[in-house]
Amino acid sequence: MAKKKYVQVGIGGRAQFFYGAIAESYRETSELTAFCDINQTRMDYANKLLQEKYNYHSVNTYKTEEFDKMIEIEKPDVVIVTSVDRTHHRYIIRALELGCDVITEKPMTVDVEKCKEIYDAVERTGRKVRVTFNYRYAPHHTKARELIASGVIGDVHSIHFEWLLNTQHGADYFRRWHRDKRNSGGLLVHKSTHHFDLVNFWIGSEPETVFAFGDLMFYGRENAEKRGVTSFYQRATGSANAKGDPFALHMDENENLKAMYLDAEKDDGYQRDQSVFGDGINIEDTMGVMVRYKNKAILTYSLNAYMPWEGYRIAFNGSKGRIEMNIVETSYVNAGGDRALEGAIVGKHLVVHPMFDAPYEVQVEEKAGGHGGGDPVLLNDLFGEPDEDIYNRAADHVDGARSIMTGIAANQAIKTGLPVRISDLIKI
Repeated sequence: MAKKKYVQVGIGGRAQFFYGAIAESYRETSELTAFCDINQTRMDYANKLLQEKYNYHSVNTYKTEEFDKMIEIEKPDVVIVTSVDRTHHRYIIRALELGCDVITEKPMTVDVEKCKEIYDAVERTGRKVRVTFNYRYAPHHTKARELIASGVIGDVHSIHFEWLLNTQHGADYFRRWHRDKRNSGGLLVHKSTHHFDLVNFWIGSEPETVFAFGDLMFYGRENAEKRGVTSFYQRATGSANAKGDPFALHMDENENLKAMYLDAEKDDGYQRDQSVFGDGINIEDTMGVMVRYKNKAILTYSLNAYMPWEGYRIAFNGSKGRIEMNIVETSYVNAGGDRALEGAIVGKHLVVHPMFDAPYEVQVEEKAGGHGGGDPVLLNDLFGEPDEDIYNRAADHVDGARSIMTGIAANQAIKTGLPVRISDLIKI
């Protein structure tokens, strides 16, 4: 089998998940030939990791304005997009136009207009876009799909889904570029795209009408002042006021964060360690969403980003019973530690409650790797020789659109106070 050639654009915290997999486990089927980023220091550090951590060759580097040049010289089969969310569409579309397929980190993009542009480019070029929803591959999520498909609780009529981000992981979105909704679409797009995709995946339907409330109620300077905070700082590293603050991220104390971000500030000025209680935050930290699906199922969803523990609770209510899934995950700071700890399971409880029988617990074997062992399966799907998948977990641009449109519609509902029909925004 001929190796597929890959290049990667956007070499920040999420990038190593992909280039590390190629360098470590998929050399026989895949070859990485180039990085592209706005920041040369960050690309140089990634090359250092390739050589010293993975014993792989360094790759060519290109600045973002040289993207077309990179494609012309490297002639990749696939472009991996792991840049800031608001730029995904730019690289996805141009890669398709230049004859490449695309693997993109979630969310596929952040607003309706960019989503339509990606759709048009796929139809125009006939190339493929793959969206990396690694939560689909977590064994307990696959088991939930299997149970629902088996009819054990009949037709699913409603889902209650509560996701908790704790004061380590949740706070991290308010330190970095995600805090500006222009960049990320807010947590209902950037983070909840995982969760809305899971619901689509589990019940085999897609969103029809969305309503939501949301606000910034914990993070931000104004909220801190209301709680009596009087000592503030703009960024944590080097700040006396940040010492002892459990919400502060001191990048000079973490080798990876220092090399990837602190040492790279001279190139683009990006600060990774901004105060979560500073000004300039315009995303929500407290959100509630209602969704009606085309199969008439109803979702009630909540996301809170400052909880004392990390995890989620889900209940599926059907015509023959109920499934409950309670998951506790490890907390982490992006790029600040072992990638295998991302989404790692601390505790899980999956129970089926038949309507006229005793409830029973369903055992699910977790495997090595992030997200309960789901990450290695996804990576093999992307870069190895995929096994036949009866669950159809591979997600394309249509799946990517269906997941983000729930969050995009929810953002519009928060802004207007009115329910939003997906079909009024885009035809999926």
